[in-house]
Amino acid sequence: MKSVNIRTSVMAMTALTMVLTSACGKAEVTPASSAAPASSTAASAAPTKAAEPVKVIWWHSMSGELGKAVDKLVADFNASQKNVQVEAVFQGTYDESLNKMKASMDTKSGPSLIQVYEIGSRFMIDSKAITPVQKFVDADKFDLSQLEENILNYYKVDDKLNSMPFNTSNPILYYNKDMFKAAGLDPEKPPTTYEEVAKAAQALSKDGKAGGSFAIYGWFMEQFFAGQGAEFLNNGNGRTAAATETLLNNEAGVKTLTWWKDMVDNKSLMNLGRKTDDTKKAFLAGQIAMTLDSTASLRGIVAGAEGKFQVGTSVMPKPADAKDGGVVVGGASLYILNNKSEAEQKGAWEFIKFLTNPQTQAWWNVNTGYFPITKKAYDEQILKDNLAKFPQFQTAIDQLHNTKPNKATQGAVMGVFPEARQLVETAIEEALTGKKSPKDALDAASKTIAEKLAAYNKTVK
Repeated sequence: MKSVNIRTSVMAMTALTMVLTSACGKAEVTPASSAAPASSTAASAAPTKAAEPVKVIWWHSMSGELGKAVDKLVADFNASQKNVQVEAVFQGTYDESLNKMKASMDTKSGPSLIQVYEIGSRFMIDSKAITPVQKFVDADKFDLSQLEENILNYYKVDDKLNSMPFNTSNPILYYNKDMFKAAGLDPEKPPTTYEEVAKAAQALSKDGKAGGSFAIYGWFMEQFFAGQGAEFLNNGNGRTAAATETLLNNEAGVKTLTWWKDMVDNKSLMNLGRKTDDTKKAFLAGQIAMTLDSTASLRGIVAGAEGKFQVGTSVMPKPADAKDGGVVVGGASLYILNNKSEAEQKGAWEFIKFLTNPQTQAWWNVNTGYFPITKKAYDEQILKDNLAKFPQFQTAIDQLHNTKPNKATQGAVMGVFPEARQLVETAIEEALTGKKSPKDALDAASKTIAEKLAAYNKTVK
């Protein structure tokens, strides 16, 4: 899902760094029973008081059907044992939830566990507000090899896992098989490269319809970089050291935006603005033959097209000569906050482990469309049945598994990512509407992002 920007001032960031330093408590996961009375007679007569379960408050941003799926996961976990009870609390969008967490830290009224979108990762680490998940992984000797490497990689910095992936998605190309056939294109051989997409879009543009439309979404530009094996930020995509500038205006960026603009200029690609909801509606209405969207949208798109046309899926396109590329994960992960007692933190970890088991992950995939993060989830019958029903999802699985792990596909991290994504979208918009050339638009965005990075980096100690 596309998220609203965080508007975090430098002063607010500094203040946050100062308040996020509360020490952890020393309680155990299962608190001890109340102390025995002084009298031995009274002690023998008094009934044993059952230990109260540890309460873990989980803030999340899943609404609608996704919210119902979250509530089911929590209910199943709570019913599975008696030591920890999780309470899920919806806190609005990712931005709203994160801002509420910042405001709560000095009062400790915030959560034990919070879901944060992937572009909030650098900020969460810099905030000093978290206990890295790696601590619990090491203490429990939890086997990370059972999880998907290309999903874990995004949330690792300095080879340390800071949060546990939760809802994970990639973008893929959706296409109308019926329109492909009518245009003389093979519906079983969709385009996979920039060149093939441009050629197909031309063939599909007729009778007042456009060959496709891609929402002006910064996430897509990040994916186009990864597909070319190109890093989005300097300093190893912000992973070997804090990023000080973006590489947005390099060859990968200019090539991508020029390709995109050329299709808009020759009217084979329609510009419908920034909302993926608008491109999705146009696709389902048969107004366009191709679009880009999240894998999490697959069930809804296939259901929306039922009875109208057949939906095909293909990988994110990249230049024909691109090497060592792939996709970067989107979505969100779960962070354990360090201003809660050790008992609450351990309780949050027990819940996280429950979420990673194959049965839970298979159910989550079937009911939400998000990737299972656990490899053995694919062995579960409900997931096999779902793949039989929605074979289009195999494209997403193959795309993830074929991604070569490197700094480009690991993904960029920076503390001002939400603002940077907005600036990238402005640059794309300026180029597509002819206000600036692709190079000039990307140069301007790069300059502003570098300024924001400099201001942010000064606040991090």
